[in-house]
Amino acid sequence: MTFRLKPVAFALALTSLLPLAAQAQQQLVPAQSEVLFVSRQMGVPVEGKFKAFSAQVAFDPAKLATSKIAFTVDTGSADISREANSELVKPLWFNVAAFPKATFQSSAIKRIDANKFEVAGKLSIKGVSSDVVVPVTLAQSGATTTATGTFPIKRLSFRIGEKEWADTSTVADEVQVKFKLALTGLGKL
Repeated sequence: MTFRLKPVAFALALTSLLPLAAQAQQQLVPAQSEVLFVSRQMGVPVEGKFKAFSAQVAFDPAKLATSKIAFTVDTGSADISREANSELVKPLWFNVAAFPKATFQSSAIKRIDANKFEVAGKLSIKGVSSDVVVPVTLAQSGATTTATGTFPIKRLSFRIGEKEWADTSTVADEVQVKFKLALTGLGKL
């Protein structure tokens, strides 16, 4: 049995795949990207980073309503210090065995000005989801677009640092998340 598509049907099928092809060309450049977090331990800022993360980006500044951003962090890649790292994977902190990934999925993107956007979406950490709005500034240099931003989260809302670690005089509840994501394949702003 031979299956034949008529030219119009074939053209429509190809057209429906074009957005996927455009999305596939937008790639994160991990070597030029970073995800940091800053907490306060007994009043002193402590900076850490996540070593492993990925992004799926389908962003068109002319079509924000259909643009999507998904971001995944491997919670087991949290890095502060050798001593802290061995604690962060445990159930009281990230509970990596049960929750190996933290995720962000956009629901809406709003342009603030020529290169500033607000990305609203769901942040999920340790089985808890919360709505967040992430400010993002884009800068383009050649074929690379760099997205930067900082936003706060309340660690206790996500059950990060439970039981004796819930004392905010030891570790503050607010954590600043900072990111710099280098992306290729995005069009002109």
